[in-house]
Amino acid sequence: MLPYWLLFFYFALGGLLGRSAFRAAVPVNGNAAMPEAGGNEPSAAPRAHLRRGGVGLLFGMLLVALMVGLRYRVGADWQTYEAIFSRADLGSFGSSISRGDWGYQLVNALIAKSGGAVWQVNLVCSSLFAWGLWRFAERQPDPWLVIVVAVPYLIVVVAMGYSRQAAALGILMAGLAAVLRGSEIFRFALYVLVAALFHRTAIVLLPLMGFVFPRSRASNVLLLLALSISLYTVFLQDSVEVLRTNYVDARYSSQGAGIRVAQVALAAIIYFAARRRFGFDEVERRIWRNFAVVGLLMVPVLALTPSSTAVDRISLYLFPLQLAVIGRLHLAFRREALGRLVVVGYSAAVLFVWLNFAVHAQFWLPYRNVVTSDRVR
Repeated sequence: MLPYWLLFFYFALGGLLGRSAFRAAVPVNGNAAMPEAGGNEPSAAPRAHLRRGGVGLLFGMLLVALMVGLRYRVGADWQTYEAIFSRADLGSFGSSISRGDWGYQLVNALIAKSGGAVWQVNLVCSSLFAWGLWRFAERQPDPWLVIVVAVPYLIVVVAMGYSRQAAALGILMAGLAAVLRGSEIFRFALYVLVAALFHRTAIVLLPLMGFVFPRSRASNVLLLLALSISLYTVFLQDSVEVLRTNYVDARYSSQGAGIRVAQVALAAIIYFAARRRFGFDEVERRIWRNFAVVGLLMVPVLALTPSSTAVDRISLYLFPLQLAVIGRLHLAFRREALGRLVVVGYSAAVLFVWLNFAVHAQFWLPYRNVVTSDRVR
């Protein structure tokens, strides 16, 4: 367990320090922070002056990419990914890509046919994940606290357990960061397209961006409808029957689905209860309102669906809501230091419970990597 806790404590320390030598107070446009009229301190509005993570955060994200990418036999789906990699060395590139998730299959085929190993595929996926998470965190008031919230589940469980979906999530988070910088819908759709190359279900995020962009609602609906149908036709239409068979008919069950859906629902409740105190701008309010509504709907859907795994995997795309809301929770406290402690304490509790009581935690323990393991291909 120690490597997981060391990673957590690195970011927790940065999150607890608040304003420190590791940070640089800069506004969104990159200029130096200016004091408010009649005062000596920069404006406290979260969107006015983003406290960038600095070199310390960038180094931490490099650690995340390496720890996730260099893992060895960590995660419940490790054998599945080894099988995918083994098949990628057989036949042509075309036959490999035809198996679905074209981008992921292409990475496997390129590395397998060049004599590489499965950990190199994982390193590509982990790099995409860490890059996207870093881009997203840097658009928040406190990037360090965002990563603290991400460590227990998004990094340890998702990134180390679901390589394809982790890569897709990283690309989608980079797309959300682009929207927060003012990008239009077509650019975000491009991010969704690339993410779907690694995991086709990534297209479910596109409809959530309805009514977010500065266009009329009618044009938003028509444009998103056209884009969603196009991506569905390309990525999901031929796979619906397989997905239905695998997730619904087989009634696959994720042991922790209820807890993870509850986490999303908790973030949604906090959003609606305290959104005025988080300093969201208009675009952010629209984004997280949509995420929060769907997050709350996941509770009855989980209770009614025959497959908790299907709900669990879809709810992964709602995780940015937790990063944005719980990563700002300290702003809702009169004493910011107390708020930071609450965020770190909550995240530590999630990590502790998962490592000690999750049914599948045995596949993560102990942590092993390709550098120290003797039996690496």
